[in-house]
Amino acid sequence: MYQKLLFSSCLALFSSFAFAQSQTPKNQAVERIDIQQYAGKWYEIAHLPMFFQRNCVGDTTAEYQLNSDNTVKVVNRCRNKQNQIDQAEGIAYPQNEGKSKLKVSFLPKGLRWVPFTKGDYWVLRVDPDYQVALVGGPSQKYLWILSRTPKLNEQIYNDYVETARQYGYDVEHLVKTSHKTP
Repeated sequence: MYQKLLFSSCLALFSSFAFAQSQTPKNQAVERIDIQQYAGKWYEIAHLPMFFQRNCVGDTTAEYQLNSDNTVKVVNRCRNKQNQIDQAEGIAYPQNEGKSKLKVSFLPKGLRWVPFTKGDYWVLRVDPDYQVALVGGPSQKYLWILSRTPKLNEQIYNDYVETARQYGYDVEHLVKTSHKTP
């Protein structure tokens, strides 16, 4: 009797977990972006903590430039704990016709062929004027809210956070990025 009760309880718990998971929409890249409009400098407004940004304390930016071979040059910068600017240069490879899904590598040019060394970069949401973007990937591990300006209206910020929440991101762990005013 005890085993049947335990089995039934486990089955009910698993079913409720599966139902809750099915209620969260899977994050989805926008169908298409205009890469020319997307190119340029973006300021990081917030991000989920990640290993590669562990030394960044502020002034985080990303610059994108379309290359002649349809790849995208990526230059990420941030101010580190020693108050110096760290920079990482990489390349992004479009993964869909709409260029809203990319694979990014920051390895040196000669090592970019190594399998499983490219990260997912999906544009999950971008406003029509390409002033604010939500970026993540097929998992909910990485998330960035980007803006063309170092400060973002709180209502717009909250709207993008809500989109991330609907996609299943743990937005309670979002870290807002500080920017020194020029």
